[in-house]
Amino acid sequence: MSENTLAEIHELETIFTTDEGVVKAVDKVSFSLEKGRTVGVVGESGSGKSVTSLSLMRLIPNPPGRIVGGRLMYHSRTKGLVDLTKVSEHEMREFRGNEIAMIFQEPMTSLNPVFTCGDQVMEALILHEKMNKKQARARTLELFVEVELPRPENIIESYPHQLSGGQKQRVMIAMAMSCNPRILIADEPTTALDVTVQATILDLMRKLRDSHDMGIIFITHDLGVIAEIADHVVVMYKGKIVEQGSVWEIFSNPQHPYTKGLLACRPPLHHRLKLLPTISDFMEETDSGEMIELKKSVD
Repeated sequence: MSENTLAEIHELETIFTTDEGVVKAVDKVSFSLEKGRTVGVVGESGSGKSVTSLSLMRLIPNPPGRIVGGRLMYHSRTKGLVDLTKVSEHEMREFRGNEIAMIFQEPMTSLNPVFTCGDQVMEALILHEKMNKKQARARTLELFVEVELPRPENIIESYPHQLSGGQKQRVMIAMAMSCNPRILIADEPTTALDVTVQATILDLMRKLRDSHDMGIIFITHDLGVIAEIADHVVVMYKGKIVEQGSVWEIFSNPQHPYTKGLLACRPPLHHRLKLLPTISDFMEETDSGEMIELKKSVD
């Protein structure tokens, strides 16, 4: 790993044991993340995007899930190069939040409704940064200013239900940034937001990435968002990476039928379609698992 490489996922395999058998949710996935860069992981629901990120955080519930293969190499701020699949749960708790932070899809499911937004951010600072309550409150106000929340003095005393969707997501970003992590994992953080608020959140994440020189793993099904924020794109389908490359390479010259199908399914702006296209209009999977591109146009 180079000095600029923060993490390298190599041949990762994660399985889930179900009543119907073993499901391989992540199948030999490999990619790397560098400082100041954003890796966009894209694919349909069930493609293995979120399970890959949860595996990196070692948050796969066991049972029924389990990491069974591969390496998760991480360049720690304090401990150097470590394989996260080998560290103890106690050591992993030191990395979570402190060095690797995560923003989840729906902030209302992550924020506790019975505590103020300020208390929830302060908790992370007191736990990981060993601050007292006065120091944690001052730092929380600084974070709320940094994530461009209006009236931070009021929001620090507000409960989640008193904020808009965009404001709640900014609180979540402030919480994730509270310990100055090296890696920020964002799992569909803008899905529930309208396009105007979405644009401001993406702009904020770019600013934070550049100012803190961190790496971002951005998970989404929205190719428009990927085009806005990612430097490198990883395309997943049924737990596997079918294609990866720079944003320019993926959007201008996709090689895999699934990637071509995803791009072709974007509704055009210049005319109205009679039917919205789906992946099956552009590719089909054979019994052996091979994907065949269909030369079909959708009107």
